[in-house]
Formats: sequence, C-alpha cells, structure tokens
Amino acid sequence: MTVLKKLLKNPLSLIGVVLLVAFVFVAALAPILAPPPRPTEPYRIPRSGFKIEPQAPSVEHPFGTTEGQYDIYYAMIWGTRTALRIGLIVTGISLLIGVTVGSLAAMSGGWLDEILMRVVDIFMAFPFIVAAMVLATLLGKGLDKAMIAMVTFGWMGYARLIRGDILAVREKEFVSAAQAIGARPFRILVRHILPNCIYPVFVQATMQIGSMVIWASTLSFLGVGAPEGYADWGQVISFSRNWIISSGPNPFEYWYTLVFPAGALVLFVLSWNLVGDALRDILDPRLRHGT
Repeated sequence: MTVLKKLLKNPLSLIGVVLLVAFVFVAALAPILAPPPRPTEPYRIPRSGFKIEPQAPSVEHPFGTTEGQYDIYYAMIWGTRTALRIGLIVTGISLLIGVTVGSLAAMSGGWLDEILMRVVDIFMAFPFIVAAMVLATLLGKGLDKAMIAMVTFGWMGYARLIRGDILAVREKEFVSAAQAIGARPFRILVRHILPNCIYPVFVQATMQIGSMVIWASTLSFLGVGAPEGYADWGQVISFSRNWIISSGPNPFEYWYTLVFPAGALVLFVLSWNLVGDALRDILDPRLRHGT
C-alpha cells in the first residue's frame, strides 16, 4: 500500500490532506477568486477608503474590512499564496542547509564534526523568535528579510537529526560492504545512507512548514515582517489588535477582523501537522508503537 493510500485511509490525515488541497486550490485560483486591481502588485490589499473603524461583512466585502478599510477577503485569498510561499521556501532552504551540514559532520568526523556541531549549538542557544526578530529588524522591514532571518535560525534541528541518523546507519553491514568494494564516501552517502535515514527529516520538515508560517505571521504582527497592506495573515491580525473587544454594547462587534485571518492560520497549521503526524507513523511505525 502506498503512502498516499495510507494517508487517505487515516481519518485524521485525510482531514489534513483535504485542508491542504483546499489551500493549494485557493492559492492556485487566487487571480480568479480575488482579481487584483493592480496586476503588477497582486499582493497589495485593496482598500475602500481610510476610515479607522472596520466595516462589517457585506456584498462588496464578504469578510468585512480592517481598520484602514483593507479588504479581508482579498487578504485571505492572496494570503494563502503568501503562507505557502513562506512555508515551502523557508523550510526547503533550512532543510537543505541542515542536511548538508549534518551529513558533512557525520561523514567527516573528527575536528570538522566537532566544529560544525559547536556552530549548531551556538545558533540553537538563541531563542528562535527573538533571534529572527532582531535579525529581521537589522535587515530592514520586508517579508523577504523575515524569511532570511527564519532560515538563518531554522536549519539546526535538521542538522542534528540527520547527523544522528547517519551515525547510526553508517555502522550497518551494507555500508561496510560498500566501503569494502571501494565506493567513494559521497556515493555511499547518497546511494546507501541518506535513503535509509532521510524520512524522519522529511517528516519534521512537513510539520515545520506550518510553524514557519506562524513565526512569519508573528513577525508581521510585531511590525518586522510584511509591510503594511501586504496580503499576509499576520498583517491582517495586526490590524485587529484594537478591535478584538469593542467598547460598545456588543463586545464582539468586530469579530470578523480576527476570526477570518486567525481561522485561516489555524487551519493551515493544522493541515500540515495532521499530514506530518500521519507520515511519521507511516514511515516509522516504531513511533506508533512506542518502541
């Protein structure tokens, strides 16, 4: 039975797959679902004025508007593309760096292994969100700067994980046999070792995609991520900070300013976590049985 069939067979992972497919569908059809008024700037959220008070959902604005009259519906649709771009690019680059560093450390051993692991320890000593926020501030405001900051402090876990797995697989008999016939270290790594230890790293990366989107949204909320008016869920949530509780007779009058962007963020992270958790059980059944 293939991995996909097992994913679809598990009710929880099926929910994750359905949610993930839905997000990909929305991202792919963003120009149709929410045509950009400025084709050259599709991620700029259109606004219908400059009024401070948010406006409730209507025919013109199905999800309402934020303060400053940014259209929430448009931000949700194009924010899906932003979330996928952040999650895949940041996680992909971090994975590549981590696997490269961890593989080099494990295969070389000795002083190089020691130096690389101490570098990993130094980077891991910094709290991720604090370090990313400081670096993003130094680089300047912008989503690309935030992504660079997250990659800078997001690769170490992959390096440590792949290094440990390589050290374990390197002692197997089939690796010794490859060494005995004169195979080069790089060929042994690519053909014999990585295929037998890369799956846990992929599972971790799958579950980290959602986390990277949360951190990017956090940076945008704190004002060091996406610029104002950019289609990013964290940016929209930041617009709702003054309207979460209304001072009027109805304390939840402006619920739509928070529910839609926060709900999209929760569902996006949930989809990746459900798929990643199922992949972990499928690719490493020992974890499922606790052995």
